[in-house]
Amino acid sequence: IIEERKLGGDYKDIFDFIKRVNQRSCNKKSIECLVYAGGFDCFTQLHRAQYFHTPDGEKTSGLEKIINFGQASSQQSNSMNTLFGDLSTAVNTTPPKIPACEQWSLTEKLEHEKDVTGMYMSGHPLDHYKFELKYFNIDTLEDFNEIKLSKTLMASNMNKVFRLAGLVSSAQHRTTKTGKSFGILSIEDFTGKTEIPLWSDEYMKFKDYLEPGKNILITGNFKEQNWKPGEYEFKINGIRLLETAKEQLTKSLELSMRVRDISSDFVEFIDNNLKEHPGKASLKLNVIEPLENISITLLSGNSGITLNDELTNYLMNMPEVEVKVGV
Repeated sequence: IIEERKLGGDYKDIFDFIKRVNQRSCNKKSIECLVYAGGFDCFTQLHRAQYFHTPDGEKTSGLEKIINFGQASSQQSNSMNTLFGDLSTAVNTTPPKIPACEQWSLTEKLEHEKDVTGMYMSGHPLDHYKFELKYFNIDTLEDFNEIKLSKTLMASNMNKVFRLAGLVSSAQHRTTKTGKSFGILSIEDFTGKTEIPLWSDEYMKFKDYLEPGKNILITGNFKEQNWKPGEYEFKINGIRLLETAKEQLTKSLELSMRVRDISSDFVEFIDNNLKEHPGKASLKLNVIEPLENISITLLSGNSGITLNDELTNYLMNMPEVEVKVGV
């Protein structure tokens, strides 16, 4: 692929690519991996899902159509370059039309990227949850691991309820020598990874969450082991899908901003969002005039709100607004 690009210049599109590469060296499996990794994203005429989509009533996927086109082009080229080549038998090599289909979600893209490259290329599965990670009093795994490695820190944090959020990177379902089931859960966030064992009743209660690819929110605390005084372990009290946290955990939303930062667009957005997403969480707006040392608090009254993606995305793009979430 690289040698041909050096000789013939950049590939114009996927059809130019498939005509020029040697398909004995670059076979179907190799091309599939390139699609999964985003190698053809520069060819904006197609998105990744189209390469694997097979329309109803057809038997070939988009990628198979492309490969067949490349093989036909190669046959025609060989025929024209043969001393006794018959141009009248040249194969029709008009590029095929690749049917449209729904694009993959970011999660699907990332899963395929991780499968073929061992890493995420287009982002991270937790990118959708940056608001929760910032405002829901969630402990980073880097900080959690620092405590977990120290008996002194575990002992001093026994009364603290930890909130951990992350992607399940691996999970093990196992059985002890005595026949009891247990599991080992590995999760990762933007700061690191950690591994948490789940025993007996704890495992039976939460085993459905031990599935790679799930984004979860864990609550728990460190406890001294009953059978080993002076030794500590992390006990999970609850697990939920991270995607449900905004709606189910939010008790209040408090926004603080200076008078000069309030615009008619902001007021209109908040008003419309409050009407479109009514709920039980209270909404408080603190309007501040620092020069006069004046602060006014506005309440939503009987109209509560359900925290939603539209609102959190809006607030994440407004650094002038101080946000506090009560959970």
